[in-house]
Amino acid sequence: MSRLHDDLHWTLARLKLSLGAAEADVVARHGMDLWSYTVLMAVVDAPARSQLALAQAVAVDKSKLVTILDNLEAAGFVVRKPDPGDRRARIIEATAEGRRVLDAAHSDVAAVEHTLLADLDDAEREGFRTVLRTLVNGPVTRLDNGGPAPDACAP
Repeated sequence: MSRLHDDLHWTLARLKLSLGAAEADVVARHGMDLWSYTVLMAVVDAPARSQLALAQAVAVDKSKLVTILDNLEAAGFVVRKPDPGDRRARIIEATAEGRRVLDAAHSDVAAVEHTLLADLDDAEREGFRTVLRTLVNGPVTRLDNGGPAPDACAP
């Protein structure tokens, strides 16, 4: 195996580029880009979020989130309502149409992911997803917050 194919950054970047292109085509058929799809998933999962909490949850810059929400709202997929506890804040909620479109897009994205992982058996697929969730919820979060990953100096 070459060093390139053994490099974690390169392999993950290659995976992201290919998967991202395939999923971008799929969600575009539902009137969204990948950021809109991601934000809409987060809104459906936790509709009472503030825009700041939402930006942190999906790891997107606050100013970019405003544009994404503008697009989702213009498409009729979300509404922004004043937060009764803080008139300066907005609560973002998915509309019925937003939930419908998300369900349809999510089904199509799942088909793309199924194709990507088709060469793995069930245990390998679940193990792969578990490892990715573990990395994102632990070391990636620590790195994002400026701290080193555990055993950062270990080979």
